[in-house]
Amino acid sequence: MKEHELKALISLLDDPDVDIYRELEDKLITCGPEVIPILEQSWEESFDVLLQSRVEQIIHKIQFNEVQNDLQLWTMSNQEDLLEGLLIVNRYQYPNLGEEEVYTKLAELKRSVWYHLIYDMSPLEKIKLLNNIMFREFGLSGNTSDYHAPQNSFINKVLETKKGNPISLACIYSIVAQRLDIPIYGVNLPKHFVLAYMNEDNPEEVLFYINVFNRGQVMREDDIRSFLKQLNLPASEDYIKPCDNVAIIKRVLRNLIAAYDHVANIEKREEIQLLLDLIERK
Repeated sequence: MKEHELKALISLLDDPDVDIYRELEDKLITCGPEVIPILEQSWEESFDVLLQSRVEQIIHKIQFNEVQNDLQLWTMSNQEDLLEGLLIVNRYQYPNLGEEEVYTKLAELKRSVWYHLIYDMSPLEKIKLLNNIMFREFGLSGNTSDYHAPQNSFINKVLETKKGNPISLACIYSIVAQRLDIPIYGVNLPKHFVLAYMNEDNPEEVLFYINVFNRGQVMREDDIRSFLKQLNLPASEDYIKPCDNVAIIKRVLRNLIAAYDHVANIEKREEIQLLLDLIERK
């Protein structure tokens, strides 16, 4: 559709007839993200509150469709890239974010650790180094004062504010570690997401666990088993061994559902539920 045709459609968005509006909305949404700049321009040039509101709704629906499509593609073909999965979730709330900021910050963290990394360090020494860089020098910490805030689940906000929830902190920690060939992966422990340091010589063996929310505290398998016992849960491999990246993104989405529920944002809660349902079926 040509630009003048799009502008003509947009100019009719203030029509009081809801059926006409729905038809216009469907046509514009079908155009996809290419129409967003023209919609934004129309919003800026208009003083009509109804038209502006409807433009905002259409832009959001187009962007939400893009997030759904990206998440489906990631689940099918790119799930080995945890960061990309987190950025797709990020696009839900921050569709216009310059994602290079996230890449740059993670690269800086990697470089800071690499500078002090010595080849023959023991696993515990590597954890001590990671903890020093991530928590003392960079300043990451658990957001204990606003634990349920949605921003704790968006990686750009966690890197910006340096505060997050257990899973967002664990994701940042493990992404940096894996980029340095340190075998640290997420463990889907109920009520509290943790990390596992795997044996490089035997990738199936967990050497120890890391509680990132508690500034990188090292935990043994007995600690994990005791925690599960308190929850009256079995010490199954699902809770003791690393999970895949799809399970991590599902957990991030469930956290967001709970966060939006906590702040009574029903619309966002329902949209995040749609994203979760999308990958639950895979």
